[in-house]
Amino acid sequence: MCGRYASFRQAQDLADAFAINDVTTAAAAVHPSFNVAPTQQVRIGLERDEDAGGQREMHAARWGLVPPWSEDLSVGSRLINARSETAAQKRSFAPSVRQRRCFVPADGYYEWQRGSGRSSTPYFIHRRDAQPMALAGLYAFWRDPSKADDDPDRWVLTMTILTRASRGDLAALHHREPVVVGDQLEAWLDPALTDAEEALALLDDDGPPLAHHRVGPEVGNVNNDHEGLITPVAS
Repeated sequence: MCGRYASFRQAQDLADAFAINDVTTAAAAVHPSFNVAPTQQVRIGLERDEDAGGQREMHAARWGLVPPWSEDLSVGSRLINARSETAAQKRSFAPSVRQRRCFVPADGYYEWQRGSGRSSTPYFIHRRDAQPMALAGLYAFWRDPSKADDDPDRWVLTMTILTRASRGDLAALHHREPVVVGDQLEAWLDPALTDAEEALALLDDDGPPLAHHRVGPEVGNVNNDHEGLITPVAS
């Protein structure tokens, strides 16, 4: 799964890395963080269809997808991840698989390896080449019924991160991992692709090589946010 990640680069650096044409004001205002947590505002990249300009954009979204039929935002805290194997069959995710796919820029993510009893050890997983990751995601818009039709904040953009069974040595840390998109990113974002199974098949690619190292327990507290969270510690 993916319940905590780091995204500490500036918006323009990410725009340059991912060939993003337009960074919205809201995305530029998202504070870079070494400890991003669910329900926070995060950055996502998406591609608009030709009718909407046909460009790649960066937006701010609430982490935790809220389907349009939800009564309130609280459901999003339970939908921070979506299993890639079943997303096309789930009512909450299927429409987004077909038409609202995105990526989540990240410098790496955290995973906790279970130990004996209730103990666990945090690790930081990142690209071996130190470039930013593109985590496969889905997004949705939720209409806030408490706001007037002319209120610009009546629509809330939300997102979830897709996961799959862990591969390679990451399986020793956890049985699930977020999908890191590599060469298939352009195809994944393509709004002309509306076949859900075909889109999800793109995620079978192994993606870029990853590395990981053990980090300190401070990352477990979402109030901690500093560079030391990703510093390697002795095993």
